[in-house]
Amino acid sequence: MGVGWAWAVSAVLSAAPGGPQVVSPLVKVRPDATPKGAAKAHLSVARGECEATQVVLPKGVTRVTMKPLALKGPGAPLTAEAWREAYLDVKTPSNGQGRPGPWPDALVPLSAPANPRHPTVVYVEVCAPRKQAAGTYAGSLSAAADGKPLPEVPFTLEVQPFELPATSSLPNSFGISLYSIAKGHGLAAESPEAKGLLRAYGKALLEHRVSAHGMGMDPPGVKFQDGRAVLDWTAYDAEMAPFLDGSLLPSGARFTTSDVRDSKKASTDAEKTAYYRAFQQHFQDKGWPAQLFFYAKDEPKPEDVPLVKAQSKRVRDAGGGIPVLVTTPLDAALQGAADILTPTLNCFYPREGPQTCRAVANTAQVRTRLPPRAKVWWYQSCNSHGCTGGTPPDAKLDRAYSDWASYMVDHPAPLNRAMGVLAFSSGVDGELYFDTVFAYNTKKDVWTDLFEFGGNGDGTLFYPGTPAKLGGGEHQPVVSLRLKHIRDGLEDYEYLRLLTQLGDGDFARTAAKRLARSGYEISQDPGEWEQVRREVTARLAKRWTSEQAKGPGRRTSGGTP
Repeated sequence: MGVGWAWAVSAVLSAAPGGPQVVSPLVKVRPDATPKGAAKAHLSVARGECEATQVVLPKGVTRVTMKPLALKGPGAPLTAEAWREAYLDVKTPSNGQGRPGPWPDALVPLSAPANPRHPTVVYVEVCAPRKQAAGTYAGSLSAAADGKPLPEVPFTLEVQPFELPATSSLPNSFGISLYSIAKGHGLAAESPEAKGLLRAYGKALLEHRVSAHGMGMDPPGVKFQDGRAVLDWTAYDAEMAPFLDGSLLPSGARFTTSDVRDSKKASTDAEKTAYYRAFQQHFQDKGWPAQLFFYAKDEPKPEDVPLVKAQSKRVRDAGGGIPVLVTTPLDAALQGAADILTPTLNCFYPREGPQTCRAVANTAQVRTRLPPRAKVWWYQSCNSHGCTGGTPPDAKLDRAYSDWASYMVDHPAPLNRAMGVLAFSSGVDGELYFDTVFAYNTKKDVWTDLFEFGGNGDGTLFYPGTPAKLGGGEHQPVVSLRLKHIRDGLEDYEYLRLLTQLGDGDFARTAAKRLARSGYEISQDPGEWEQVRREVTARLAKRWTSEQAKGPGRRTSGGTP
């Protein structure tokens, strides 16, 4: 459960006056609040996990410099990466739970220009390789504010004996587009620079345990011969193979899923089916383990039902190896069309007041209405925060759209993070999210306005790191705090899943419910997340060590530690 803050925060140690304060990453540091912090950082990390904390510096700083942080211990030294948190000025809150004003979100290089009116917060992250020696690592962070040295911040990192898989155990698929990226950076989509940026964005998602659909968008070239589809995979493989074969990252992480890119050159039903069959065969020939899927018409309306059914039939006629994903609640009109039924989050949890989903049913109930091999995914939409923005005049409606797990900038960090815990408790099979760079394709300045679909940040989890914005000469993706919270939530899922595999499922389920009783009953107390983190970590370490002592061949079933 990737919390990664100082475990001593709850003790509220006092730092030197005007000196750095260590604050939980589950606290969004706003200009009108001064969170109490600690003088030192104490992090816990599994092997194969990244953990972070926030270091709050004195206000009014325009330039931050930092010496490399090296943590020494029983294994190879561990180094840290650090970014400064940039602020988004929210004008219209996402709902009654949001607030106008500056909110931290973009993680920019320390060298990027700063706004002295905003708090100076440094996000410090340490990643432990999967083969890192367990034990205690220590070092000190040395920083200077506008050239003046600050008191050092002692860092202690406990590397746990257990190991997380490199690839997410929870399948997921978040949208991204070369064409949106190119527009956001002011580049030609066909340029080598734009294509290199696409890989950098995809790599950033993979580093955060997120798989992507869309990507370069363009389908492979195809021609049809004697009823067969012959595809030219050259450009597709050059783009996608590193994400599917595990060669992009040292960890060997792969995308969990990949979408079929429809081709306009396949015009008849027979040609489309032949094309899908060739797509499926190519993945099999390559040995790519990612689940290939077909994304049917998004959020189909009643008039779209014939189209979705026709899409489903064409894909299934290809041999049944490509599941059809349909974003809809349970709907008798679409019965049997989906192999991956994907309702919105609020469709899984009944709630008093105005209904925000026309067919509410939990995961178990949904499964009874689906074929045995069908999967149940979910996704967030403006149904979680309200699709108009601002505080609704009807208090009951405002309540109906409040407190849900949310990826909005102006919502508490625990809500940004809660999907992993909820996925474990609910038993869903995967998560979909429609886009990560949606606002790039609009005419607005993404750095000052992310308001879309009634929410701040809906569909946008990156910022375009252009030379004009960050300085330097290269374009780069700028990740958000929200993407970090999503990563931590996926690590929460891994912790709970691993604990269950090791025979402690009852404890894992109880721990998950302490943090999120439902999709809208989520603890927003960082201290409670901290306490659950400590307890789950202790149980996992004990179980893992006991399992290792049994030796090969004597370990319990349910997965190899």
